[in-house]
Amino acid sequence: MAEIISGKPYKVIHKNSKFETRVFSSDVDDSEFVWHRDTEDRELEILEGNGWQFQFDKCLPWLLEKGMIFDIQHTEYHRLIKGQGQLKVRIYRNVK
Repeated sequence: MAEIISGKPYKVIHKNSKFETRVFSSDVDDSEFVWHRDTEDRELEILEGNGWQFQFDKCLPWLLEKGMIFDIQHTEYHRLIKGQGQLKVRIYRNVK
């Protein structure tokens, strides 16, 4: 069973010491996808999604596609922009 994180627009469907897999739903209100910074550096791998976008502060958003891998530094403001259906990502933490 997926873990539902209170106050977060995602469910954790798998978690171990190396990574966490999250599913974001387009059924969640747009206001849940806020600008934020993480507490640690992360590497994201896009597993599935349709029309979802990612945006760093002061940059144009880009379309997320299956197979994409990119880094987010803990100091960087960023946000997701909702697409259709669900977005599934694998998050590796504290990546150097």
